[in-house]
Amino acid sequence: MIIENVLPEDYAELLNVWENSVRATHNFISDADITFFKPIIITQAFPAVTLACTRDERENILGFVGIDKQKVEMLFVLDQARGTGVGKALLQYALTLYKVNSVDVNEQNPQAVGFYQHMGFNIVSRSDTDGMGKPFPILHMKLSFPVP
Repeated sequence: MIIENVLPEDYAELLNVWENSVRATHNFISDADITFFKPIIITQAFPAVTLACTRDERENILGFVGIDKQKVEMLFVLDQARGTGVGKALLQYALTLYKVNSVDVNEQNPQAVGFYQHMGFNIVSRSDTDGMGKPFPILHMKLSFPVP
């Protein structure tokens, strides 16, 4: 699977991947929440991180990862690409190239929590709200072993 850097002209497509993924995996987030978060993500979150993605044979983005220092700030995969290794490849890319060792995960997204636990992360603490103060509990996870 080829992973490449994301350019600002890809942000609109990334936002579509984000929304598709959130709607498939975050059943606790309302349409109003999605509407609230979308402009923040495209204007503030994307420019604040190093972004990489993987594409299908038609060059459509299947998933992306956003990294800041040694932390995965976002990892989203199109619903139809879930279970195909896209998320694992993106995380391994982040682990290898950026030596990431932490991630914050919505507690109400047990599939994501399980994915990160399977990949070697452990829960080290919990916050009652997300970074915007919304009532979405966040699990703070750390890598339990260094990546060789």
